[in-house]
Amino acid sequence: MLNFLKEEGVSPELIRELEEFRASYDVPEEARRRMSPPRYFYYGPRLWEEAVSALLCGENLLLTGPKATGKNVFAENLAAAFGRPVWNISLSIHADAASLIGSDTFRDGEVVFREGPVSRCARFGGFGVLDEINMAKNEALAVLHETLDYRRCIDIPGYDQIRLHPAARFIATMNYGYAGTRELNEALASRFVVIEMPLISDEYLQKLLHREFPSLCDLWNRQFSELFQELQKKCASAEISAKALDLRGLIASVRLIQKGLPAVRALRLGIVNKVFDSYERQLIDDLIRSRIPQGLDKTKVFKE
Repeated sequence: MLNFLKEEGVSPELIRELEEFRASYDVPEEARRRMSPPRYFYYGPRLWEEAVSALLCGENLLLTGPKATGKNVFAENLAAAFGRPVWNISLSIHADAASLIGSDTFRDGEVVFREGPVSRCARFGGFGVLDEINMAKNEALAVLHETLDYRRCIDIPGYDQIRLHPAARFIATMNYGYAGTRELNEALASRFVVIEMPLISDEYLQKLLHREFPSLCDLWNRQFSELFQELQKKCASAEISAKALDLRGLIASVRLIQKGLPAVRALRLGIVNKVFDSYERQLIDDLIRSRIPQGLDKTKVFKE
């Protein structure tokens, strides 16, 4: 990760401080299985510098923005850069206090406390990724208010207090306009430094595709990237819904092409078929056909 940040042109001073942070805090053996290299890299030195600066200062991050901006990818990248284990914590309407901090359970004939993901993350100095924080119900929000407070401790009723490890950080993600979401209250929002995630640029998407598929021809790398940029524009102008704006779907489509499926069919599986309105599907299908020839297959898309 640090070599990647150097390649991206992130401030050498920040990279040096990252190295010092990693050297200062060991990871307990039982938490090491939660450490793994990220599947994808997030591109954009400006956002990297903002996020790393905030986390080095002990702040928690709130990553906001529309779909397909890489919020969860960036959160995982940050945890890897800091060398910390990750707890992915879904804040759906079913998440309550017990599912976050833990609850009583029987073990060897006696009642003991079984830790939840928030308390384990706090104790082991992990990075907790609070997914879709604006879907959390009030009981879960009460836990987060306490956890993210400047006092950095969690009171467990009937048990002792858990003090947050000095390396523990929480990164929340938030999409706008999804069903079941709501505005964050001021008390919770004040506990975060907020980063507005931009739409992925043509340059960064080409870098992502090139790293994921090294044998992808430059011509088709540009075409796939420009196709995604056009989908972004049509979503922004409300010509189509955001259902087809799926970066994972684009990458999956390129992977299907590499496996041998014709390009148009692969893009239909990864992008077009995620839209259920027939008129909208036809618009997206026409857009793909305007850029991708019917007979295109892996022999032309990938280098030998």
